[in-house]
Amino acid sequence: MKFDPKIYLRPFDAAQGRHSIRLKGYDYTQAGAYFVTIVTWQRECLFGEIVDGEMVLNEIGGIVREEWERTAFVRHNVELGEYVIMPNHIHGILVFVDDVVGATRRVAPTRTTPTKTTLQSGSLGAVMAQFKSIVTKRINGLQNVTGRPVWQRNYYERIIRNESEMDRITRYIESNPLRWADDDENPNRIVP
Repeated sequence: MKFDPKIYLRPFDAAQGRHSIRLKGYDYTQAGAYFVTIVTWQRECLFGEIVDGEMVLNEIGGIVREEWERTAFVRHNVELGEYVIMPNHIHGILVFVDDVVGATRRVAPTRTTPTKTTLQSGSLGAVMAQFKSIVTKRINGLQNVTGRPVWQRNYYERIIRNESEMDRITRYIESNPLRWADDDENPNRIVP
């Protein structure tokens, strides 16, 4: 996914100390479908490799898959759509559904930054923060290190607005391993 400043550069958010790439005023806890991309720290290929157009996960990639699939299990208001784990990023569709009364789940903790801003519980941001945190802790534990970053600071998201967009994004996700040689995230890509 190529960075397009017309899409992603938003007004500077003084509370966050950076430019926000979120849609201003949008409620990211409401029911809807979201296409997300999360990229590894410095685009390092940690999760496996592409072999004959298919992603082959290594042990670290297996951790990412396990935690991604647990997302819907521990959050009763989230369903998983198509996803693919690539050598240095993950693309996935998360569908937020109306809250189910009486369901049991692990509650996503909120995160407080030095400026005292808090992620809204149950929001896309909270789900992404907890996923990234759990994966980082498990990978660091596997490698017997502490504090080593696994992910870039943020993630990309797109609100999926209709069925045709859902179909197009699903096809994009499914075909991603076949297009790895030309992927903008591929550190070995040869640019003509």
